Amino acid sequence: MRAVEVLEVEALQLTPKDRARLVERLIASLDVDPEIEDAWAAEVERRNAEVESGAVSMLPLPEVMTKLRAKFQ
Repeated sequence: MRAVEVLEVEALQLTPKDRARLVERLIASLDVDPEIEDAWAAEVERRNAEVESGAVSMLPLPEVMTKLRAKFQ
């Protein structure tokens, strides 16, 4: 058997939760683009600075969920 086939057989023996985790990690490993990673890091910093400075405020999750449900029903 080829290495990929061996890995596939072994992966299929994992629990659904562990298979999902493995899939997420494999997909994430394909999406590595330094420019995109840098852009996301800059966006996170920008948003964090907005929250810390008081320029924007955060809403509690239950309130956000209520608004979203109302909007999409």
